[in-house]
Amino acid sequence: MKTLIKNYLNTFSGLSREVWWLALITLINRAGTMVIPFLSLYLTQSLNFSHSNVAWIMSAFGLGSVTGSWLGGKLTDRVGYYKVMAYSLLGTGFLFIALQFANTFVLFCVGIFLVMLVADMFRPAIFVALSAYSMPENKTRSVTLIRLAINLGFSAGPAIGGIIITTLSYAGLFWVDGITCILATVVLIIVLNPKSTKVLDAVKVEHPESAYKDKSFLIFLGAMVLFGVIFLQYFSTMPLYYKEAHHLTELEIGMLLGLNGFVIFIFEMPLIKWLENTQHSKTGLMLFGAILTALSFLVLNFTSWVGVLVIGMLLMTFGEMIAFPFSNAFAIERARKGNQGEYMALYSISFSIAHIFGHNAGLQIVDKLGFSNTWHIITLIGGVCVFLLFILKRNLKLSKLKQE
Repeated sequence: MKTLIKNYLNTFSGLSREVWWLALITLINRAGTMVIPFLSLYLTQSLNFSHSNVAWIMSAFGLGSVTGSWLGGKLTDRVGYYKVMAYSLLGTGFLFIALQFANTFVLFCVGIFLVMLVADMFRPAIFVALSAYSMPENKTRSVTLIRLAINLGFSAGPAIGGIIITTLSYAGLFWVDGITCILATVVLIIVLNPKSTKVLDAVKVEHPESAYKDKSFLIFLGAMVLFGVIFLQYFSTMPLYYKEAHHLTELEIGMLLGLNGFVIFIFEMPLIKWLENTQHSKTGLMLFGAILTALSFLVLNFTSWVGVLVIGMLLMTFGEMIAFPFSNAFAIERARKGNQGEYMALYSISFSIAHIFGHNAGLQIVDKLGFSNTWHIITLIGGVCVFLLFILKRNLKLSKLKQE
């Protein structure tokens, strides 16, 4: 057991102090955004909005995310990642506190759009910061550490949010969300001030290329949008499938979804370190991760046995653990040739687009065609994603041969 624990801890070795601080700031920030899981309940129960109004508000949420990611990338290239992260966290804190006073439909649409615009400016900035604070050989593991912080934050946030709603009401959520963002800003200013940090991989490009002209990167983004669409089904259509088709209780559904976070926490970092030491390319690993995720839907139609739900969840989890870190590392590596903020903004936007269309499309297909047909369609979308990643892998191989 001692050897096992030692080997597990060794997978975290070699990461810079700054990356660990970024992970802590991310953990505070993500645990603090506890309003989000309860947003639809708050809008329908406290503000008495209709489901139609809630749908439009969620669209405003998605549009704010896309706009914020784009703007964050632009500002990161102009003023640097540190200022963007600091102002984003601070602004998000005050906007969260102010959002509780938006009590009409139009005001809340505007409010949630502004919150997400400012909040998601943080995303491209932290990716560029992560690249600067990581040695080239540690970038994938640095990304994985941030993912662990995000997963822990998302796991703790809803639990803490439920306690706050019970004891303080929904208004307490907005105050706690805002204060945690402001606290994250204070931590950032104290520990990651440019005067006291050590940049390990500064990238200066004399004539940067536009990400919009990078054909391979655009193919990659298309694949990531599709991967996001299939992955997000596990947070919208899949819980309904568990309940309506397999008649699981809320507790059983929670445990099944919790399996995802538990497996990621235990296995992701050792898995990534092991895969980094193999001869497989990042594109090849992304392709394999996409295949596993697509298969997680296909297996559901093979049998009505309830155990297939666990098999599907494990396939998706291992697919996610492989695809996300290596796709992120690929984007960071690709960004070295151009405007880093622009590249990382487009990478963030690809998932924001998946959020806008993925949940809605999945639920609409289930409503019209049923679960079995939905899983076939989602598997097909996964197949297109795999095909795009195959094209990407081939293009990069041809480009490398031409350079040689």
